Amino acid sequence: MRLPIFALACLLPLAASSAHASDASVKSRLEARGVKYEIDDDGDYKILISYKAEKRTQLVFVSGATQSVKGFQVREVFSPVGRVEEDGIAKQALALLEESRSMKIGAWEVADDVLYFVIKLPDTVDATQLEAAIEIAAQNADDKEIELSGDKDAF
Repeated sequence: MRLPIFALACLLPLAASSAHASDASVKSRLEARGVKYEIDDDGDYKILISYKAEKRTQLVFVSGATQSVKGFQVREVFSPVGRVEEDGIAKQALALLEESRSMKIGAWEVADDVLYFVIKLPDTVDATQLEAAIEIAAQNADDKEIELSGDKDAF
C-alpha cells in the first residue's frame, strides 16, 4: 500500500487572488489535518499527493463550492487521470462504467477531454473523512493513470 505525503502543488503563495471565492470550511478541515494546498483560479483547493517510493505525484482538487441537491450540500473531490483522445480512454468507456459500478465511493467521469476520478460527498464530512476522500481519489486516479499510460505522470 502506498502512503501519500501531501506537498504544495506549486510554490505560489496561498494568498494569491482567485477569481472565485473558496469555502473557508474546507480550508479549516484541510489545515486541521496538515494538508497543504493552494487555491486555483476556480476557487478549488489544489493538493499534490506525493508517492515517494514510486517517484510519482497525483493532483487532487476539493471543490471550493458546494452544490445543493434536495437539501444535501454536496462537495466534490476530484483527480485528473488522463486525456480522452491521447490516452485512448474512449475505447475503455464501458470498462470504466463497469468498474464504477463496483466502487464503494467515487466514479469515473469525463469533463472536456479529461478523465477524472470523482467523489461526491455530503459537505458535513469532518476533516479526517475529507482527507480519506482525497487519498482515495488520488490512489484510484494514479493507479488508473499507470494502467492507461504506463510511466507517464501527467497529473
